[in-house]
Formats: sequence, structure tokens, C-alpha cells
Amino acid sequence: MKKPRITVIGSINMDLVTKTSTVPKVGETVIGESYFTIPGGKGANQAVAAARLGAEVTLIGCVGDDTFGGELKRHLAQQEVNTDYIKTISDTSTGIAAITLSEGDNSIIVVPGANNFVTPEVVKHHEHLIAKSDIVLLQLEIPLSSVLEATELAQKHNVPVILNPAPIQNLPKDLVLQVDYMTPNEHEQEMLLSNSELSAAELSQIKEKCIVTQGSKGVKLYQTEEQLIPSYPVEAVDSTGAGDSFNGALAVSLSKGMSLQEACQFANAVGALSVTKLGAQAGMPTLEEVEKFMSAY
Repeated sequence: MKKPRITVIGSINMDLVTKTSTVPKVGETVIGESYFTIPGGKGANQAVAAARLGAEVTLIGCVGDDTFGGELKRHLAQQEVNTDYIKTISDTSTGIAAITLSEGDNSIIVVPGANNFVTPEVVKHHEHLIAKSDIVLLQLEIPLSSVLEATELAQKHNVPVILNPAPIQNLPKDLVLQVDYMTPNEHEQEMLLSNSELSAAELSQIKEKCIVTQGSKGVKLYQTEEQLIPSYPVEAVDSTGAGDSFNGALAVSLSKGMSLQEACQFANAVGALSVTKLGAQAGMPTLEEVEKFMSAY
């Protein structure tokens, strides 16, 4: 069976992670437990997740001409992600995410840096990659105009699009109506469905595209009727990469022809396994690990 061919267009960051037992209040200083620099960015995370599961993954994105940029490109190549279409931007810093881990949860500040240079022109230049993909995977840590351009190009070539609408923002009507699948959490779904420009019929259409991630509860679907696909119970160490792991796994499983329910069950297992280790990408499982994990249930 040929490998699924997935094109990810999105952000590439270095995660600057601080672990602490107490999150500081405004004006307060606390002593943290540890500090790490870990490769991240929603685009890069989702690309690595899909590659770990055996897909042929190409990442379109930008890094700065700094130490982080070179380190991240080398790391992605080691994860068997095709980095040929990652552009290095002069006189610009690579994107970073400042992450605070506390009590098994996280808070994040993202500084886009070179990710802002993933322009519609860059996306258009790589139309040939989109055209030969099984699925295109998108998020919202690059300019919104570029996400719309990628969606329009994918639609032109009849390539399905998964949009992970995070970090959430007001989205143009054309975008939410064109994508094939959206993977919001409950808060993001609420914002998507609060768009006053949409008719009742359009809101219903958008709701049916939503695969709503609910953490340890699983995911909710609305294809014919509301349906919960339960998650797998695990002890969480770091939830940073769970959503990205889920999205990468969803792209792989749908590319293989699984039903949406089967794809979500598989992606739930991948997301569950990902939170059992520290670091967004470090915790992402291989296909063998996922199959072994699922066979125990």
C-alpha cells in the first residue's frame, strides 16, 4: 500500500518550555522547576505526527536565519519530513512559543517571526505540491490570506482540506464553507458557529464539518446525528502536542480511506499516547506503537 501523501502548510517554532508547580500571578515571581527548548509550531508538529505514522509528508513554511531556524530544519529532516520547501528568511527571527507547564496543563504565548512570511505568493508557488497531495493540512499560525489561498488551490485540484482552526480568530465565510473538515475544540467551535454572516443552512453545513476535540472525553461528530468517539484513558504528563498529534493522525487515517469514525478512533489513540511524554513532538507515537496500544482495548 502506498504511503499517504500529505502536505502541511503552517508554522515552525522553537518551543521555550518552563515547568513550574505554581503559575505566577500578575506582578509575581516564582521559581520554576525546569526549562527546555523543544521543536514545535502547529505546522511542524502536525507534519511530524503524520510522518511518525508512516505518511510521506511535505512541510511548506518559513524559518529565520538564526540558530533556531537551522536547528529546526535539521530536526524535521531527521523526522523524515520533506524540508525542501521550507524557506529561510533573512534578517528575521524564527517563530517561538513560550510555554508554561503546570499541573498537567499548559499556557502558551506565540511570537510568529518568520511564520508571517508564509504568504499567499509562497503558497501559490507550491501549487504543484498541493495538486498531488492526498490531503492538505492547515492551521492558523500563518497569515489567514495564505490559509485561504491554500484552500482554494486544494479545491481547484479536488484535494481534501483539514483545517485546525487554532489559534481561533474570525474566519471568512468562503474559508469555512470550502474546507472539508475542521477540528476545533469546544470553545473554537462556539466561535465558528457565532458568525452572524452565516445563514442557518450554512451554519448547519459548517457544524457537520466539525470534529470537535474534547480532550480526555474524546471527539464529537455531527455527520447524521451527534456522536461521541471516546478517547483512551492515560496518565497525562504534557498535553502540549495532543491536538497536533490528533490532526496529523486524522490526515493519515483519512488518506488511507478509513471512515470518519474509524479515523477519529485512531486519532484519539494517537492523541492519548502523545500526552504520556514531555514535549509536543517527542511524545508523538509511531504507527507500531499506536497499533499495539489500540490492540489492548
